Amino acid sequence: MNRRPYRPTRSDITEFKERGKTAEIIKPTPPPPSPPPVQQPHPQPHPSHLQQQKKMHPPTDTFAESYYYLKQMGKKTPMAVVFNDGQVIEGYIEWYDRNCIKLNREGAPNLLVFKNSIKYMYKINEGKEGADTEADDKK
Repeated sequence: MNRRPYRPTRSDITEFKERGKTAEIIKPTPPPPSPPPVQQPHPQPHPSHLQQQKKMHPPTDTFAESYYYLKQMGKKTPMAVVFNDGQVIEGYIEWYDRNCIKLNREGAPNLLVFKNSIKYMYKINEGKEGADTEADDKK
């Protein structure tokens, strides 16, 4: 089988021109007609309904919490943790997980604290400065 494309010679071209067949050679064959569109059995959904389906849910994790913990761990910032029952424990964050944090305390044992038992946390230095400014405002 010869895989080389056929290239007509000059004599072939002049012969086709004489016969009026050049239009058939140059003209590409038309593509076959496309089948008629299929009828949809169900009506198309309303455009507003399509927008509701495409709407993305907000991410469940913004990584702000992990960024905060990493920042405090790197600086070994003294933190105060206030529990749901009002108890306050001071130390710095040594380690954290999805469900708990590890507080390293000086002169006391380290604690593994579950996050669901924490009411709020604050930096010890900021808490004292905030209390001093409030006391000055009252005078």
